[in-house]
Amino acid sequence: MAIGVKALPLSFVVHVLGVAGLVMVLVWCIHFRGGLAWESSDKSLIFNIHPVLILLGLIIIGGEAIISYKALPLKKEVKKLIHLVLHAIALILGIVGIYAAFKYHNESSIANLYSLHSWIGIGVIVLYGIQWIYGFIVFFYPGGTDAIRRESLPWHVLFGLFVYVLAVSNATLGFLEKLTFLENSGLAKYGSEAFLVNFTAIVTVLYGIFVILTALSQAPAEVDYSYTAI
Repeated sequence: MAIGVKALPLSFVVHVLGVAGLVMVLVWCIHFRGGLAWESSDKSLIFNIHPVLILLGLIIIGGEAIISYKALPLKKEVKKLIHLVLHAIALILGIVGIYAAFKYHNESSIANLYSLHSWIGIGVIVLYGIQWIYGFIVFFYPGGTDAIRRESLPWHVLFGLFVYVLAVSNATLGFLEKLTFLENSGLAKYGSEAFLVNFTAIVTVLYGIFVILTALSQAPAEVDYSYTAI
């Protein structure tokens, strides 16, 4: 399945939204929340690593990995390697980001895994890991037979997009959850920080939408190797 829109213009929108989202989450965590730290007496600085790495890894780099087949005018094997490596980086950053949330909770004597956001987050990282391992074995090394690859490709694409949509949705839920906690602790509901967090969530959603649109769009005929099987 493909929509009648060229991939390249959509991919530019993806890049712009990705940079905007990263800048916004950094401004929030550094300017408004005090910065980032792996070890600190101010445990909130440890938590700040979580939204930065999740957005950068699972959402932004993960999105770039998804559109790499459509946005890069390179040979199929080169694009496959870029796709694989970007997803690996996204997965690693996602794991570290989730660990940062556990570290913050443990050092602050806060219970773990009590919210819907945390449950979905664990599900996302597990599914992301399974998807990457399966893709590596079937499409990269040692590689499946032509028949297995052909049968697997549409399901690999569909499952990958499903996991990505789930990740974007859960990131948005995370922004909502954290902002709700902050507002219940006295943060102004119509203050600049609250608006920044809400707009960051909106940019995250828009980024995810344009990633999906790019993945389903038309690459130039000479490099159209993927996303045409569903």
